[in-house]
Amino acid sequence: MTDARFEEGGEAPLRLVAQDAEDLKIISTLVQDSVLPVTEMKFDARQRRFALLLNRFRWEDRVEAERVGRTYERVRSLLVVEDVRKVQSMGFNRGDNDLVLSLLSMDFTPGEDGTGQLNLTLAGDGAIAIEVEALDIRLDDVTRPYRAPSGKVPKHE
Repeated sequence: MTDARFEEGGEAPLRLVAQDAEDLKIISTLVQDSVLPVTEMKFDARQRRFALLLNRFRWEDRVEAERVGRTYERVRSLLVVEDVRKVQSMGFNRGDNDLVLSLLSMDFTPGEDGTGQLNLTLAGDGAIAIEVEALDIRLDDVTRPYRAPSGKVPKHE
């Protein structure tokens, strides 16, 4: 398998920050249909940080891939949530090290004084609820893109 190159498309890795609901919509769209092993999630209570290492479908490149007739791409991306108070999960076993999760969407339910809950909806009725002091999320591509193993655009009901 050959890696794709950002340079071929005149692109750079994504480096995005979300600090309000509008910003979050953009990041949610870009991480839709990302997959990750359950082992690639970590909550560091001392640092108040929750991180996921995703295999992200490159939605931003879909039209160009179709235009030039090349395969679709994925890229490894780090999704980091700061100022985390508490993390809860449901609908999946965090102890199942062979489990692969699929992230469908993210939304934010505001609380008082900027606090709130970030909700990650997973395929198969799974979810992660992240209680935050303030909405502060980063999405960083950390590898070069690679050809999507399925060669297809993700689809679901």
